Amino acid sequence: MDDRSRYEAVSSRDARFDGAFFFAVVTTGIYCRPSCPAVTPRRANVRFYPTAAAAQAGGFRACRRCRPDAVPGSAEWNVRADVVGRAMRLIGDGVVDREGVPGLAGRLGYSARQVQRQLNAELGAGPVALARAQRAHTARVLLQTTVLPVTEIAFAAGFASVRQFNDTIRRIYARTPSALRAEAGTGLGGGRATGLRAGIPLRL
Repeated sequence: MDDRSRYEAVSSRDARFDGAFFFAVVTTGIYCRPSCPAVTPRRANVRFYPTAAAAQAGGFRACRRCRPDAVPGSAEWNVRADVVGRAMRLIGDGVVDREGVPGLAGRLGYSARQVQRQLNAELGAGPVALARAQRAHTARVLLQTTVLPVTEIAFAAGFASVRQFNDTIRRIYARTPSALRAEAGTGLGGGRATGLRAGIPLRL
């Protein structure tokens, strides 16, 4: 797709392209999925990114209406056998969180510099940014669908420290972890939801 085709998909709010690309609006500082119900921005104010991580690296935060960070991403990564496809699957499995970029590169049989260059060239973000975007999404889901303490969520999502967790959440969502949890409106905050601990709350 070229940018003209992408903008047409955004203008028609075509959900078929959710995950295939993301668009950001320079006047608002947010990025969205193509099917976002918000008013279509002017073409001059729109930037396109292949991944949510690339949009975040560009300084944009996730839209509160369409939740672009929750889009699974292109299914293309599940079938591609090249370096980028394999890297995306390994990052999704948490290899960067556990072993760092050198560990990822070793599994792929390339140098860390080569992996960084190929991911940046095709996805607009390196392995660290891609892993950070995934950690942030996992943390948001846990904040809004469980009663786990914030500290436990930080480490369960793969963050090395609570400070790193707080800084990342503020940067990507422009809110604190507590604000994200309160925003869900599910009644899962604090210790008042002890009655739900015996069940499994699902958010569809």
